[in-house]
Amino acid sequence: MSHLAKAAPALFVVLWSTGFIGARYAMPWAEPFTFLWVRFALSFALLLLLIPVFGAGRLSPRTAFHSCVAGVLMHGIYLGGVFWAIRHGLPAGLAGLIIGLQPLITALMAGAVAGEEVDSRHWLGLVVGLLGVAIVLSPKLGMVTGGITPATVGVGLLAVAAMSAGTVWQKRFVGHVDLITGTLYQYLGGFLVAFPISLLFETRRFVLNGELIFAMAWLVLVLSLGAIFLLMLLIRKGAVARVASLFYLVPAVTAIMAWALFGETLTLIQIGGMVLTTLGVALATVQPSNVLRAAR
Repeated sequence: MSHLAKAAPALFVVLWSTGFIGARYAMPWAEPFTFLWVRFALSFALLLLLIPVFGAGRLSPRTAFHSCVAGVLMHGIYLGGVFWAIRHGLPAGLAGLIIGLQPLITALMAGAVAGEEVDSRHWLGLVVGLLGVAIVLSPKLGMVTGGITPATVGVGLLAVAAMSAGTVWQKRFVGHVDLITGTLYQYLGGFLVAFPISLLFETRRFVLNGELIFAMAWLVLVLSLGAIFLLMLLIRKGAVARVASLFYLVPAVTAIMAWALFGETLTLIQIGGMVLTTLGVALATVQPSNVLRAAR
């Protein structure tokens, strides 16, 4: 196994976790779908420039369509839904707990749609991981506000279901296409969701300042290119349900980043939750043969 393949899961978790930090910088200065369609358009343009550099292959119309559908689900509906729910008052702690349901939902979909076998050890890891996420987020869960409405909670759940469906769709229909070209069409799909919603329901307010420029550059280069390429690589190489389990680590890593950057509290209980989450991910992702070797 190459060094990149070994480091990919940990690197993906770290990069993906920075997305929530970037969103915190950006959201005061732009509306959710306005920010997202600009991000998707910039990502699309950069990938167009990379295609001749790396000699990326073309996709058939059918495969391009499937990549667009994955992008609609994983970028347009998931990111748009999460940003919209938080913008309309859903507490970040509760949003994080809802997002924490994603590995469980993905495992159910992977078993039902993709035919993946999810054994008892994997289910135990998923449940332990979710419990750890709840502990990590527990201090913020008490900070509930009037933003908890059927609309915000419903949109949050819809976003998580879309991410799970997009992950399974990617694995089943476009898991082995060229990463650059496939991701290009994903962002086209995300744009086709975000742009019309921005036109119809937002004022398209965009305050161009240092924080917004930094957040946009980071989210385009590090998230939309780096982290997404790693996610596509992980989906290609592994079972969807096991890859989805890595998302359990995101709230813990985000909490550490928020502590370091914004001075947010980090308690011993939260640290214990991080340990429990890590144990859950290990149970859900480590192959039995690896567990046996580790025990020797």
